Amino acid sequence: MRNIPNLVTLLNLLCGCLAIAFLLTEGMVLVSTPEGSVYFDLPASIGIASYFIGIAAVLDFFDGFLARLLKADSSMGIQLDSLADVVTFGVAPGMILFSFLRLSWAAEMTALDTSLIYLIPAFLVPLAAAWRLARFNITPSNPNCFEGVPSPAVGLTIASFPLTYWMDGGSWMVELLQQSWFLYVVSLLLSLLMVVRWPMMTMKMTSFGWNENAPRYLFILLAVGLGVWLRWSAALPVFAAYVILSLVFQKRIR
Repeated sequence: MRNIPNLVTLLNLLCGCLAIAFLLTEGMVLVSTPEGSVYFDLPASIGIASYFIGIAAVLDFFDGFLARLLKADSSMGIQLDSLADVVTFGVAPGMILFSFLRLSWAAEMTALDTSLIYLIPAFLVPLAAAWRLARFNITPSNPNCFEGVPSPAVGLTIASFPLTYWMDGGSWMVELLQQSWFLYVVSLLLSLLMVVRWPMMTMKMTSFGWNENAPRYLFILLAVGLGVWLRWSAALPVFAAYVILSLVFQKRIR
């Protein structure tokens, strides 16, 4: 019974590995138009990697829930959870950014001369996730707030990109996902937000009062509204809302 939460954590890790496998095997495809022109594109099947990361996020919640329910908290469970999260919410999202960066540079006239060095910034995310999770393991945690943005929030935000690309065709976000400068900014900002020591709110509530939970209720309202309005393109604005509300209401979430 004590190892049930650890088995759930391993399923989280398996989902991260499967997401990476889909990203590696699908790659880019050459598409031809009826007019005879050709261009590189990402296959719709890479969205499966996004679904695996989403499933892993659910498993990441339940392993902690089961550990508390079964009173099976252990040092091994903590370490295993962080190792799994590095892969699922660090390496796999980094590979998604890598795929989009390849696509953005493939559209350039100098595509064949593009150096690997232009794609390396995608891996700032797994590096920052590893740093954050290692620090988390050796630092006493505050039950009221996170220190920096948690890696699953970053991972899920990036995991939305393939789904946005294929399901929100023609939106402003799809255009941005094809721009290398935008992907560099996203990679840098999300990585920095994971490693900073700014307090970020948790969604745990000990009561339902407005005064104690105003930032959480505001975030839920904004997330729902943005989701209805922007659909998959809402992921990044929702993430931004979370960060801004956490910073504005610092004193309430500590």
